[in-house]
Amino acid sequence: MLSKAEALKIENLDLMRNLYLHTIILATILLLYAAKSALAQSSYVLPYPSFMPGSIFYKLNLIKEEVLKYWYFGDFGQFTYNLKQSDKYLVEAKTLFDYKQYLLANTALQKSGKYFEKIYPNLLSAKKNGKKFAEKETMLREAAQKHTEDLTKLKSTVPSVFDWTPERESPTTLNLLESLDASIKLRVKRL
Repeated sequence: MLSKAEALKIENLDLMRNLYLHTIILATILLLYAAKSALAQSSYVLPYPSFMPGSIFYKLNLIKEEVLKYWYFGDFGQFTYNLKQSDKYLVEAKTLFDYKQYLLANTALQKSGKYFEKIYPNLLSAKKNGKKFAEKETMLREAAQKHTEDLTKLKSTVPSVFDWTPERESPTTLNLLESLDASIKLRVKRL
């Protein structure tokens, strides 16, 4: 038979074991939740910004872009070219939005969208030609997710409407949030 002190000691040990077990379970749940949150973000990496409008080299970069359009041929070549250009112009747009160069940023955002629209037809063509395209399709989904994440972040920093007034010309109204929403919608279709 156990004395009250021994019984109390055993009961305390059981409580400590239960507390320890619950702590481990709670820590595991928190770690799994944190891992899930980390996985929700895309692992796709956007390129470093290239030459920006206003640079002497920007026009040379545009010429290089036109030449490279013919260098990348075939379904996967065009896929790669269009994805690179879409990434490049998205980064350009983000940088220009940061510097409040809304007209140039909006133009870069439109270019990024035009290149992004051309990507999926390249995959369909590859599928029609009997090529294995699962890896490229995964890459497109990851890129679409990363683009969507970055564009969604931009929505909180960009004014919804901006009136751009150049010298000696009539003003232009830019619906920036509308442009961002259209860009997000375009990319969400590929998730």
